Amino acid sequence: MSESEPVHDDPPGSSGKPTDEYCSCCRVCHCYRDMPEPGGEPHEHRRPDRDEEHDHDHGDGAHVDHSDHEEMFKRRFFICLVLSLPVLYYSPMLQEWFGYAAIAFPGSEFVGPVLGVVVFAYGGIPFLRMGAVEARNREPGMMLLISLAITVAFVYSLAAVLFGIGEPFFWELVTLIVIFLLGHWIEMRSVRRASGALDELAELLPDTAERIAEDGGTEEVPVDDLEEGDLVLVRPGANVPADGVVEDGESKVNEAMVTGESKPVAKEPGDEVIGGTTNREGSLRVRISATGDETTLSGIVRLVEEAQESRSRTQVLADRAAGWLFYAAIAVAAVTAVAWTAAVGFGLPVVERVVTVLVIACPHALGLAVPLVVAINTSMAARNGMLVRDRIAMEQARELDTVVFDKTGTLTEGEQGIVDVAAVEDWDADDVVTLAAAAEGDSEHVIAQAIREEASERDLAVPDVRGFEALEGRGVRATIERDAVPAVVGETERADSAEATDRDGHMVSVGGPNLLRHLEIEPDSDLERFADEAGERGEGVVYVLRDEQVVGAIALADVIRDASYEAIAALHGMDVEVAMLTGDDRDVAHSVADDLGIDTVFAEVLPEDKDEKIVELQDRGHLVAMVGDGVNDAPALTRADVGIAIGSGTDVAVESADVVLVENDPRDVARLVRLSVKSYRKMQENIVWAAGYNVFALPLAAGVLAPVGVLLSPAVGAVLMSASTVIVAINAQLLRRAELSL
Repeated sequence: MSESEPVHDDPPGSSGKPTDEYCSCCRVCHCYRDMPEPGGEPHEHRRPDRDEEHDHDHGDGAHVDHSDHEEMFKRRFFICLVLSLPVLYYSPMLQEWFGYAAIAFPGSEFVGPVLGVVVFAYGGIPFLRMGAVEARNREPGMMLLISLAITVAFVYSLAAVLFGIGEPFFWELVTLIVIFLLGHWIEMRSVRRASGALDELAELLPDTAERIAEDGGTEEVPVDDLEEGDLVLVRPGANVPADGVVEDGESKVNEAMVTGESKPVAKEPGDEVIGGTTNREGSLRVRISATGDETTLSGIVRLVEEAQESRSRTQVLADRAAGWLFYAAIAVAAVTAVAWTAAVGFGLPVVERVVTVLVIACPHALGLAVPLVVAINTSMAARNGMLVRDRIAMEQARELDTVVFDKTGTLTEGEQGIVDVAAVEDWDADDVVTLAAAAEGDSEHVIAQAIREEASERDLAVPDVRGFEALEGRGVRATIERDAVPAVVGETERADSAEATDRDGHMVSVGGPNLLRHLEIEPDSDLERFADEAGERGEGVVYVLRDEQVVGAIALADVIRDASYEAIAALHGMDVEVAMLTGDDRDVAHSVADDLGIDTVFAEVLPEDKDEKIVELQDRGHLVAMVGDGVNDAPALTRADVGIAIGSGTDVAVESADVVLVENDPRDVARLVRLSVKSYRKMQENIVWAAGYNVFALPLAAGVLAPVGVLLSPAVGAVLMSASTVIVAINAQLLRRAELSL
């Protein structure tokens, strides 16, 4: 890349000014879109798949690598530091102050001026270039102030040597440049560490994969060559090369970097795996379901980039303050120059005051205060499975007073689960579940799946059946062998009815109240009471019959997630009200709400009417977050002040949501609010540090305390300016220690 080539391509119609369309790390390090790269160093834009070609499209998974800036400032700092030592040594002022005489040799009087010019040309040129961009874009800021400060010092010092108008200023000049370079090196290091989430995510994908051929052998191929439908071998300790489904093998997979789940997740045939996660124990054979930009990891990278590129209200305020500070600094510098010239005449003291004011006023720390917190916040959120698409929404999360959860699939599992089992006298619950699981063996109904899972969890031996038949609207029935379940007292009597018994086995039926009405059978009083109590709790009941005799009943419900209890309690602990939105009937909705301790219930709501309930809450003056699956809840997610899509799995690019939670974990909503609160507090602290420094130091720089002998030199001003930057950077890094666990 040539030094005149723009770092970013401006879109058609762009003014070339910094806008929301360039990345936050560019904003932090001040390399605006059409700025020539300092020193001609390469400004690399790399994609998550580590394509070496430069990609300037931030909206297509591109990521900016600013390690080159860090190395550039580091290298220039050390070179200028070495060159500055002779300048300081031969400075007449320092010799006078410290009472020593520098070693003289022919031309030694030119050591300071010559090396001062070299340091200015080599160490100062990045600031001059970036200052020129700010001037050209009419966006004055810290680079323009730095450029003015070192240029004034350089021009005056050069004139002093050439025309003998006063004492040169070279030792202060080189000190300023060295300190500025050190401050920017520290800043770039902080930015790189804060923005490292994308690099770490990109590195999760291996370079190659072991693809299984049709003959059963394996071949090593680049990950980019994988296609949907390929079967790959993932050995213990290896990273999954792309999204897929386990076809063979059992293992535990570490998904912490992608989903935030700290414990390894057990995987078996039929389970989905995410590209970039790490296989821990056994070997897995995985059928690839998504590659390239369609994978979960690529989606996460895109959302993290969107978050880093978007700007919060606090950032806008800080940017405006930095611009105002430029004009304030110019005004104070002009007043200082006039006042000091009138008092002592034009000379070195006047130049020192003007340069010190310009140095002190550099809004360096102010420009870093918010973007650095944003970068760290985004990184922490991504590590915890929270993908922030809109910075304003993230900032608003701290002010939420109401969170509305969709019930099914968010607070609950979204599928039926067995809550309780009742059996008639002389039968036990295991026998009832065994019969039900056998009859439901060929059914795909959600109730059938729940019964089969219950039998599996109880480790029951489910017999084979024949003659399976689905009874539309009533249930199912099938035939099992006579000795399929243990004999019970009274079996002989129950088997005597020829009408109800297949002589080659037992007829088993499973169904709801409609089945009993159809067969004109009444359950005994205990089962009837069991069903009534289950109905009061909002649970459904199916009956199990053997040979048209009711032997038990099973209560089922949409199972509440264990994490939902913790999530609701945590939100209440932060004074946030919780509402639930569902299409279920009122009895079921209120049963779940009472169990969880939810404050407000909206039941029997059609999907197209959900956003009206959000508006209803907003009209009452509430700041509302909506938590849903991002599909049926899209209108409500869009309408809410903060839309949160939960449990999106591989579909992380939910356009209707401001925040996407990778896992089906409602506790992440409480963590999101907590992170928003802590991040905003850090932004405020940083702005106070940065602005407070300028308010305190500017009058001192102008010399208001000169009558009592207090004067700041330009070098001390540069040290104070750099110190404020370091303090802001360290304070932002402390956000990493924030405790998000509930």
